[in-house]
Amino acid sequence: MLKIEHLTKRYGDKTAVDDLSLHIRPGEIYGFIGHNGAGKTTTLKSAVGILQFDEGTITINGHSITQDPILCKRDLAYIPDNPDLYEFMSGIKYLNFIGDIYAIPAAERQEKIRKYADIFELTDDLAQPISAYSHGMKQKLAVISGLMHSPKLIIMDEPFVGLDPKASHLLKEMMREHCDNGGAIFFSTHVLEVAEKLCDKVAIIKQGKLIKAGTMDEVKGDDSLEEVFLELEEE
Repeated sequence: MLKIEHLTKRYGDKTAVDDLSLHIRPGEIYGFIGHNGAGKTTTLKSAVGILQFDEGTITINGHSITQDPILCKRDLAYIPDNPDLYEFMSGIKYLNFIGDIYAIPAAERQEKIRKYADIFELTDDLAQPISAYSHGMKQKLAVISGLMHSPKLIIMDEPFVGLDPKASHLLKEMMREHCDNGGAIFFSTHVLEVAEKLCDKVAIIKQGKLIKAGTMDEVKGDDSLEEVFLELEEE
């Protein structure tokens, strides 16, 4: 689904991501863990075509994100930790704008907006301008907009930041359902307890380098993910 091979990204003299290789397969929830500045967001933005990178290849369903970016973006959704939304729009206008971009038929669009807005208890707020939304409401709107075109791959940067406990629980259920239906999810998080319970596989990055990756059991063994992460961070 998502194959990252020998990814390297530099900012001047600083190497933010250093020869990183990962493979996220259909059906997998893949967690991406590291301290602030480790290279997580740079990796995610490179994977979705926002950032150009210096070396390596990234493919989505066998298509290159650099050579076939439009084709790749039809198959993916990216939900950042601090979504930049058009705040002059109302919530419903924004979702219809996203629907227009992906050419989602009107009936399907209305059905999905109704379904996801009801799930996240945002229906009554869709007529309000996004500028009046709280951070949590903006995060919910970003999640809904990402799900509307039924992406095969969902890439998320700290998706639970700003969400209340109920919304977080609903999002976890939707992530599992998405992957059980053949999709894939690659997401970064600082909430290690969530990653340990939710993820099929996990990768730990430190100073741009991959230091451990595999199934949850392979990475943590008999320890907690938090214990393994802290031990690796101290090395």
